[in-house]
Amino acid sequence: MQTSAAGSPERHICRSTSRATGQRGFTLIELMVVVLIVALASGMVVFSLRDTQGIALEREGQRLAALLEYGRAQSRLQGTPVRWRATPQGFVLEGLNKPAPEQPWLSQDTRVLDVLPRNPTADAASLASLALGPEPVLPPQAVVLGSGQTPVNTVRVATDGVRPFAIVPAEAAAPAPAGRAP
Repeated sequence: MQTSAAGSPERHICRSTSRATGQRGFTLIELMVVVLIVALASGMVVFSLRDTQGIALEREGQRLAALLEYGRAQSRLQGTPVRWRATPQGFVLEGLNKPAPEQPWLSQDTRVLDVLPRNPTADAASLASLALGPEPVLPPQAVVLGSGQTPVNTVRVATDGVRPFAIVPAEAAAPAPAGRAP
């Protein structure tokens, strides 16, 4: 390969000769545009592959928390006990003045994995149920929902007995006991 001194006319001739023979590379801008396009396409794929089962389970938990609070409020208004009971396809609120039909889960894959507190002396039908009143302060209660397809996805809807039902982190082993802090 020949070299030439800076500013030499031969250098200019060599550059034009290489272009004339078709040897041309990519510029830095062209390479950066290609990398940007690949990065954007990868980002769109990641967002399209979100955890849809987790999102559906979260939505079920929010809906259940709202309906449990509704049953709790109705129990206080009526002055009668209202009970939430899990069924094979959903759940039902029992004890309302205007009976509510069974509410199916939004996703057919949703299951009730656990209902706390457990009452070992209760019959099998009432094991998966919660008492929602009419007392203003309830014992700590929780419902754990899960997905049949993805058993590691769980959502815990709980109350400490004073606060409303809400989705709580899975790390919380049990609802905090009701009462005042010392």
